[in-house]
Order: sequence, then structure tokens, then C-alpha cells
Amino acid sequence: MSTSCTFFPLTNSCRTSLVSLNTHNIDRLQKGILSVTFYHRPSQSYNFKLCFPSGGLFPGFCKRGFVLSAASPELYGNKGYRLNSSLGSPSRYTDLKDNVPSSLNILEEQLRDLFNEVHAMIRIGKENEARDLLLANYEVVKEQIDAGNKGIEEAAILDVTALGYMALGDTSSVKPLLGVLGEIVDDLKDEEPLLDSILTHMGNMYEKLENLEMSICLYGRAVKVIERLYGNTSSFIVTPLLGMAKVLGSNRKTTKAIEAYHRVVKILEASRGEESEELVVPLFAMGNLLLKEGRVADAENAFNRILTTYMKLCGENDGRVGLSMSYLARAKCAKGEVNEAIDLYKEALRRLKDSDYIAIDDQIMEKMRVDLAELLHVVGRGEEGRLLLEECLLITEKFKGEGHPSSVSHLVNLATSYSQSKRFAEAERLLRMSLQIMLKNVSPDDQSVTFPMLHLAVTLYNLNRNEEAEKYALEVLQIREKAFGKDSLPVGELALDCLVSIQTQLGKDDGELLELLKRVLKIQEKAFGTDSEEVMETLKKIVYYLEKMGRRHDKLPLQRRLSKLRSKYKQMVQY
Repeated sequence: MSTSCTFFPLTNSCRTSLVSLNTHNIDRLQKGILSVTFYHRPSQSYNFKLCFPSGGLFPGFCKRGFVLSAASPELYGNKGYRLNSSLGSPSRYTDLKDNVPSSLNILEEQLRDLFNEVHAMIRIGKENEARDLLLANYEVVKEQIDAGNKGIEEAAILDVTALGYMALGDTSSVKPLLGVLGEIVDDLKDEEPLLDSILTHMGNMYEKLENLEMSICLYGRAVKVIERLYGNTSSFIVTPLLGMAKVLGSNRKTTKAIEAYHRVVKILEASRGEESEELVVPLFAMGNLLLKEGRVADAENAFNRILTTYMKLCGENDGRVGLSMSYLARAKCAKGEVNEAIDLYKEALRRLKDSDYIAIDDQIMEKMRVDLAELLHVVGRGEEGRLLLEECLLITEKFKGEGHPSSVSHLVNLATSYSQSKRFAEAERLLRMSLQIMLKNVSPDDQSVTFPMLHLAVTLYNLNRNEEAEKYALEVLQIREKAFGKDSLPVGELALDCLVSIQTQLGKDDGELLELLKRVLKIQEKAFGTDSEEVMETLKKIVYYLEKMGRRHDKLPLQRRLSKLRSKYKQMVQY
């Protein structure tokens, strides 16, 4: 399976446009997929050669690959086309100059052709041929490096070769290439043309390899290179700054990520205007991070700006307006304005359905229905919520077939809805269906089986069928201990806690139940901290059993600790 990697073209033409956003699917913005044109300054001449395959763009070349000279006239014919590939969103290329291009333009065009040829091979299933082509080019550039040539042209060829391997999903080949490339760029001066694009590509690839610190470092250098050449407010900074902000967010450096997105917004406002569609990417990402930080009002402002922008640019009935409403609904929900959030979700779904902007079975639409259903249950409108959950199930069965594993989550959600209405028999029926589907598709000890199984144990507990409930709870515990470890959160927070409740009803020994609760407490303290609300709830149960067993000496220190936690959370509620 190919790995998505955004490709920023290495081009030397006039700087006329920086960022072009493809917002067909706003949710993709979270993944940092955007369409960018990036321009660079003229430079000195270079001497280089690249390999191309027989057939394809250049018919008549030898079978192994042709070493293409910088002077080959075939390079000049392909002007101003658009790359549209699974590597990422399209990267738009500018027209080459009508006059004979410089050596650098020739290098750029060859790199474009190489990248496009590799992707064309991948797209039609010729992955082995693509790998051979990349290897041929690596061997060419390796000879140059071994001969002592470690300049920008070698770096550029290594860069595109690494991008090709990334497209193949061959990360084992990408890592050593990036190592060699890193040694070269470390010795290059910031004034070298193409360097900022190469650094940006490297930052993107290291992000895909989950080396976030290295990714941040490379994006940061790309930003500094552009700042030194064009100033701190240059719009050319936007591309690497967006990449760096995304990785900072992924690396839990949320405050710095928000600052970076805010800077992008200010730069684009100054260069594109306050209602430019290009502001959607940073505003969307920044809004999500602000929600995570609890800065709900700021997040609401960001999502409101997106909604206003699309309403003015696209009209009130455009699908993008519907999507924007759904994200604003999340902010309203976080503020506690549940009814406003419900209205926004309903209107968003209506506009998306009427506009056919997103397929009815798209995951974004599905998530919106589930989120709305959950809110409707919260405000006591369970019947309305259940209709939405049933719609989710029917759509999944229509497009994927009955008994498909994707239907399990909808069956469990429906069962949960029925349980809230005390209709436990109906919930049991749905949960047994979901468990049967899972067991047909995965092995009995697969951890995914425990999802419906644990819900079934709880439902049986509510039906006072505790022996059967205990059997399922113990099985869940065994599978999760094997899958996640005995001290993992899925074991302590869910399986053990459920088992304690069931065995309490069965009248099991208080000492055994106390030991299980102590195990839950240890896991929660590690996961949430010693002063968390989860810890407080488990401490209540432990103190209860110690009191019941007459262990006053053991109870007192825990009771004092519980009293402090209660005071803390009481003050928080009052505030």
C-alpha cells in the first residue's frame, strides 16, 4: 500500500501564486494534505543526469533505463500540467519559459518527469518497474556522491528518489536515503536554490516515518531559509510553516502549533485578504487544537470564520457550508450549547445531502450522524437519536452488505441506545448479532471481539443473568491482558471494573473484589494521575470494602485522600 506524501514541485519560474487549496473534503485538512505551488530563485548552472525507463514518457530508451543528458530536447515539450495522484493532493506546475531554460530548469523538469513516471507506474500496478527506475537513479547519483559531488543537484535527485520510495510504501529504503540526504543538506548553505523545498519534502517524509522531532527541525530550517531571503512575513513561508504546525500538534506541542497556525493566518490575511479560502486550512487545524486546549471561544471564532468565508464565496447551500457547520457544532457542544449544536448538525446534514457534496456513505457523514445521535440522547431525545443510528446501520448494510464488520459499531451503538431506555432484551439481541459478525471475521482471541463482548456482559448484568455476564467479562479480561498487558488501561478501566460489579452481584469474596479494585486503582493512577476523577471514583469503592471488612486502620489514610479529592472537585464544579 502506498504511503501518502505531499510533493512540492521544484520550480524556478516567476512567483505568481503560493497556495492553492483543494477543499473537496475538509476532513482531509487534518492530515495535512494540500495543494501547493512553490517557486524558487534562479541559480547557477548544473551538470547532472537522470535515468528514465523505456516506453512511457520517453519511448525508445534502453530496457534498464536511459541516462538522460541535461541537453536532451525531449524535456521541453510538457508544459503546465497537473499531477493528480494518491501521493497526496495535486501539485500544480507553472508553465516553463518559452525560451531555452537554464540548467536548473532542466533539472527541475527532469525531476518532475521522473516523479510523474514513477507514480504512473504505481497507479497501473507496475510497482517493480517503478522500483527498478528509482534504483537506477539512485545508482547514478551514488556514483556522483562517491566521486565527491555533494551539491544541490545530488540532494534534489535523492529527494525525489526518496519521495518515489515513499509512494511505494517502502520505508526501509526511504530511511537510508534520508540519512544520506541529511548529510548533504547539512553542509549546504542556506542560499542554495531548491534547498527550502528539499527541506520541506524531508520534513514531510520524516513525519510519515513518525520521526517528529527530525521533521520539526527540517521544517524549521526551511522556514529560516525563507525568512532570511524574503523576510518574516513572506507568504513563501506558509508551506513549511503549515507542515511544522501540523507536526507540532501531533507531537503534543499544542501551544507552539497554535502559534504557528496563527502566524500562517496573519501572513495569508495580509497577502490574500481576510476572506480568502486559503485561510481554511490553518483556521480549521487551529480550531481543532484550540478545542483540545479548552479554548472553546477561540475555537468557535475560528470555525465561524470558515463558515462565513464559505457562505460568501460559495453560497449558503454549498456542501462546504454544511461541513463548516458541523465543525462549529462541535465548538457549540464544547461550550455546553447543546441545542444550538443539534440545530447546526441537522442543518449541516441537510445541506450536504441536498448538495451531493459528499457521498451518503462517507465516513464524515457517518460521524456527523453518530455525533448528532449522541447529543440527542444527552438531551433526552433518544427516539430521534435512535433513528439516526438505524440510518447509519442501513446505509452500511446497503453499501457494504449485511454482516460486514463495519456494521458492528452501529449495532453496538443501537444496543447502547436501547439499554439507556431500559430495553435490555433488544440490546442483547443486537449485541449477539455484532459478536457473531466479529467472530466470523476475526479469530476468537482477537482484541476487537472484546468490544461487543464487554457490552454484552454489561447488558446481561442488567438482566440479572450474572453467571453468563461473568463468563463474558472474564473472557474479555483474558483477551485484553494478552493483547495489551495486565496493567493496561483497557484492562483496568473497563474489563476489571465491569468484572467487579458483576462479581459483587454474585456475592464473591470481599477480599478478592478488593484486590481487583486495587489493581484498577494502580492502572488509573498511572494513566490519569493520582488526583484524577477516575481515581476518586475507585477510591470510593475501595473505602467501602475496607469499611465493610472492618479494616479501619487501612481505611483511614485512603479516606483522608478521598476527602481531599472530593473537596478539589467540589470547588472545581462551583467555579
